[in-house]
Amino acid sequence: MPLIIKKCISIFLSLRTALWILMLLIIFAFAGAIIMPAHEEFQSINSVPLLQWLPKQSPSATWWLWISIALLAMLSANTLFCSIESIIEKRQFKEWFLMIAPQVIHTGFLLILVAHLMTGLWGFKATAEAREGTGLYLPGDTLVQIKDITISSDSLGYMTDWFVVIEYLSRGKVVKTDRLMPNKPSFNEGIGIYVKDLRAFPDKAVLLEVSKEPGAPWALIGSALFTVGIVMLVILKMKREA
Repeated sequence: MPLIIKKCISIFLSLRTALWILMLLIIFAFAGAIIMPAHEEFQSINSVPLLQWLPKQSPSATWWLWISIALLAMLSANTLFCSIESIIEKRQFKEWFLMIAPQVIHTGFLLILVAHLMTGLWGFKATAEAREGTGLYLPGDTLVQIKDITISSDSLGYMTDWFVVIEYLSRGKVVKTDRLMPNKPSFNEGIGIYVKDLRAFPDKAVLLEVSKEPGAPWALIGSALFTVGIVMLVILKMKREA
């Protein structure tokens, strides 16, 4: 094996590498916290998936984001290399659960990063104002039609409740009817529809956000594994020291 490859592998197998990367991430995140308020470009950062938004912006404002993404990629490689090495070295370790717990945490962390990458690359996000009868085309040639907007108010005119009835149509046929309510968005074929705001006067209207996050299931699995791994590690360490 060439010396340079051995050197690269040894770097990625080092815990010190992870600590340096984490320190650099904190520094560049702090730089971003200072830069973002001074640039108008960042007002639209949450309106589209990150990796679709980022190439369209000026590098003078987003350089710290590019570096942070590169550092996260290096941290992912470091995590993967260290996990593989740990499993190989401790394969004869008697306390199997104690050995595997850190790897469960690492797996959860990597799945969360993969989920963000998937959403950043293949996600979709848009907002639209709609009234009763309005039709909105979604990716995949599905039409969403607003059938009813119901807003309840008290005697002082303050909104007390609301719901929005929508229909999904494909090739002119209704394939699904759903109701948007507080804390209850609608999902169909991986696309979510959320109510961002409503208006009762002068005519009823609703501001919708339509988004597709292909990485969401993986983020959920990764978060669960990360949490389970930490709880497992803490419990096993406590039992071992008791």
